Amino acid sequence: MRAQLPEGTDNATIRNRTRQIAGYMDMHGHLPADLCELEGPPVVARQVSLAAADRQQVVVDRVDDRVVRVWSQLPVCAAPASYRDWVWHAVDVVLPAPVPAGVKVCTPTLRPRDGKVRVDLPWQTPHTPPPVDGHTRALGVDWGVNTLLTATVADLDQAGSVLVEGRPLRFDATGVSAKLVRLRRHREHLHTKADHLARLRDGRPAHAPALNAKLVVLEAEHSAVCARIRHLNKALAWSAARWLVDAATAVAATVIYIEDLATLEAHGRSRSLNRRLSGAVRGAVFTAIAHLAAKAGIAVVTVPARGTSSGCPRCGRAIKHVKTPERSAAGYRWATCSCGLSMDRDHAASQRIAARGLANQAKTRRGRNGNTAIRTATDTPVRRRSRRPTPAATIRPVRDRRKTAPTPKQVRPATVKTSRLLPLRRQVPAPAEPPPGTAGKRPAGRTPQETQPSGPVRQVPHTVPTTAPRHPHRVRGAVLGRGFHRHVRATPITHRDGSTGRESGSLRIT
Repeated sequence: MRAQLPEGTDNATIRNRTRQIAGYMDMHGHLPADLCELEGPPVVARQVSLAAADRQQVVVDRVDDRVVRVWSQLPVCAAPASYRDWVWHAVDVVLPAPVPAGVKVCTPTLRPRDGKVRVDLPWQTPHTPPPVDGHTRALGVDWGVNTLLTATVADLDQAGSVLVEGRPLRFDATGVSAKLVRLRRHREHLHTKADHLARLRDGRPAHAPALNAKLVVLEAEHSAVCARIRHLNKALAWSAARWLVDAATAVAATVIYIEDLATLEAHGRSRSLNRRLSGAVRGAVFTAIAHLAAKAGIAVVTVPARGTSSGCPRCGRAIKHVKTPERSAAGYRWATCSCGLSMDRDHAASQRIAARGLANQAKTRRGRNGNTAIRTATDTPVRRRSRRPTPAATIRPVRDRRKTAPTPKQVRPATVKTSRLLPLRRQVPAPAEPPPGTAGKRPAGRTPQETQPSGPVRQVPHTVPTTAPRHPHRVRGAVLGRGFHRHVRATPITHRDGSTGRESGSLRIT
């Protein structure tokens, strides 16, 4: 029987099918013709999917804040032939507590069970799209080369000039990106190895159980690595989006401008190649930003990406990319210009993106899918916001050095308190005097050990560990956007009043 079965059939399948066939023979007295005769018809739970019908058959009315009445036209016989065989039925549904009062209730699904009718009730929260123009404070976001997201706060004054702040906002996920690269390399290695084993198996005419077993293990490992990459990408995308929306809410920005990298994709290529070039994480981040910003009432607009990193945000001339401000060697981390600009490359690009968005608000258009974008934009120079006036330094009075009067008492600064773990120098007892005749000799070293001890003597180890024990990393109270992974570094959220941290009414991901 095993010779007639296909390759890869395990013992459990053979045992279960044998018992199933034996039970069928005991009941009917003959072998089944095929698998459909062996197994009965599938049994599924009874349900009435009203969402598949239109308003001619289903109508949902809101009675009050807690009751919804569902009108459904259902047949009264097994084979309805005319309109007289259909009757309207009314079902009153009491809304549970988690359903808000002002939401729109959608068409439910009825599930009769145990003499009751259970209802799967979806609802929609009404959402008004935020305005696409008329903004005076924005957040410009750049897909960074060094970091995942780099943002800057920009304001539009009454004269039409764009003012930016000198402090950048960064979401650095370099460690997570490196881990994703390692996982992708491991995934490609597993795929190549499995492909090689599959070719070896197909080239052998005889049965190869060893190769089949190896292929099963490799395919299971490949699926596990793919699932791990998907989960890490999703966590990274939603944490970055949560951090960006919280930062925009904290600085009272009404719009977020992001560069559209689709304008830089290679034309004439396949869609799969363009998708791999653009990066899957960035697409997920943009979707998450649009979703969370809609809840917070913040508009998300894309601007053209061409020239954001090659032009100076102040004068518009071409900038030079160097490794560091001190080294003039060609690089990609730092941007310098002949007008005196010297800042991080991603920070300069985020200022240019914010200026493009604020200066071209009238060109914003909303697409069929609801996304807003600026197709053509002109660059506007930015100016750095003047710093807040600092209080003038207190002028210390000139010390009177004359000897015509008694010397005034000097006020000395308070003594600096040290930690309790470290005693003061005067609290440490003086070392005892060494015995005579030992001056100039090196320490004796460890205690000598007996080669043949007479009793249970504790031996001194040759190597004594001097380093502290290593403990695994544990993130306590981690919030998405700040500390979901130990290799993520993000700028703390600073509110308008100077406080830091998440607002009490901030939205959370559930």
